[in-house]
Amino acid sequence: MTEERTEGKPTDGTESHDPDFPPAFLSFMRQGWRDTSLPVGPRPEVPNYAKRRAAVSAAFPGETLVIPTGGEKVRANDTEYRFRPGSDFAYLTGDHDPDSVLVLRPNGSGHDATLYMRPRSSRQTDEFFRSRHGELWVGRRHTLAEKSSELGLPTADLTELEAALADLAPARTRVLRGFDAGVDAAVHPYDGPRDEGQPARDRELAIAISELKLVKDEWEIAQLQDAIDATVHGFEDVARALPADRGVSERLLEGIFALRARHDGNDVGYGSIVGAGEHATILHWVHNHGVTRPGELLLMDMGVENRHLYTADVTRVLPVNGRFTALQRQVYDIVYASQQAGIEFIKPGVNFKDVHLTCMRVLAEGLADLGLLPVSVDEAMDESSTVYRRWTLHGFGHMLGIDVHDCSNARKETYRDGVLDEGYVLTVEPGLYFQPEDELVPEELRGIGIRIEDDVLVTPEGAVNLSAGLPRRADEVETWLAEQREAGPRLPG
Repeated sequence: MTEERTEGKPTDGTESHDPDFPPAFLSFMRQGWRDTSLPVGPRPEVPNYAKRRAAVSAAFPGETLVIPTGGEKVRANDTEYRFRPGSDFAYLTGDHDPDSVLVLRPNGSGHDATLYMRPRSSRQTDEFFRSRHGELWVGRRHTLAEKSSELGLPTADLTELEAALADLAPARTRVLRGFDAGVDAAVHPYDGPRDEGQPARDRELAIAISELKLVKDEWEIAQLQDAIDATVHGFEDVARALPADRGVSERLLEGIFALRARHDGNDVGYGSIVGAGEHATILHWVHNHGVTRPGELLLMDMGVENRHLYTADVTRVLPVNGRFTALQRQVYDIVYASQQAGIEFIKPGVNFKDVHLTCMRVLAEGLADLGLLPVSVDEAMDESSTVYRRWTLHGFGHMLGIDVHDCSNARKETYRDGVLDEGYVLTVEPGLYFQPEDELVPEELRGIGIRIEDDVLVTPEGAVNLSAGLPRRADEVETWLAEQREAGPRLPG
């Protein structure tokens, strides 16, 4: 087999350290294999993906749309990270395999969709046992017909993609760029205005998909609830293994939650934040190499990504020894009041920014009660000041869905400066963080970090807390933690 290489690495799925096989072995390996077929049929969620493709099609009549999923990413040398499909591609197809590309071609009344994919290894070549893409390396891949039946999409061999892209007119083609370097190179960008470093017309495709994702349909809400329910179980697992009288490593707790995520879902939705003591004041603490200590707090920001790639995003703070101190409870209650005010304010038609201001004012008032604000609450809340943010650091929340920070390509006027609508799902996660080296706060506050985060659905009646399975009030958290410890450790099952 001829071996092509790029910068010293093969591009056909083999590696430089693979052995040279003698002809007798190659001949023997090509013989005696029984053909098999996968028992696949249309997935029940196929109509949801078809509706989304139709919506994207309607936004760009008469234009060809190219949406790749991306390929595997190198972890070290010749090993890759576990593949996770591109979110927009998965949102439109439901396909989870690497390297696939969705092409929507105009047909006069809409678009014809074709999924270009790497089909099952042929036993007529050596790929099935020599290539890292082959069946004996990665397992049975779908045939074109099997994948088409499962996803309700016409399919084509990935080897045909280059020819299919070769003659596309840049002025009538939009590409979701940044996922597949080969696709980006094959479809030359239209020589026109640019937006955020890429052709504006391609950027408009990313925006359109992101804004479609703002409103979740009934099936998507069910997927989010599934992910959240698994996350609740994961927090219970961790609480049951958290000793009250001695320290354990943050990584042990991270691993316990990860076990639940892999068992009940696809994986964790993002790197778990397990911050004991002063680590809780670091917003994206993912090193998790600390140790819990009785008398201190434990902040955990974790979420399960379910098998359809929808993710939860929940944060809880636990008193390691089972009881908040008076000062810890005072800070906790400020954050709780802020979150509750934000949740109660949410309903269709309210400004996203106003939810933020509602939460932040409660935090600012709490900081004033603690004697920390150098000015009045009104002065601190003024846009020319915002000094309260020294201890709040971030906004009240973000959209949630098939990405933990969903809809990130949506225009500012439809997201951050927009209004909430029925079917939006977002987090509400105010926090207070007193850094250990902050000399503007009393010593007893230094190293305390508290964030409470829940996932809420916007309905005509207001916000529904999808993660209400985990308690939020300080006394309820203490009771819940005692109950979990009494129940004892468990394995998912």
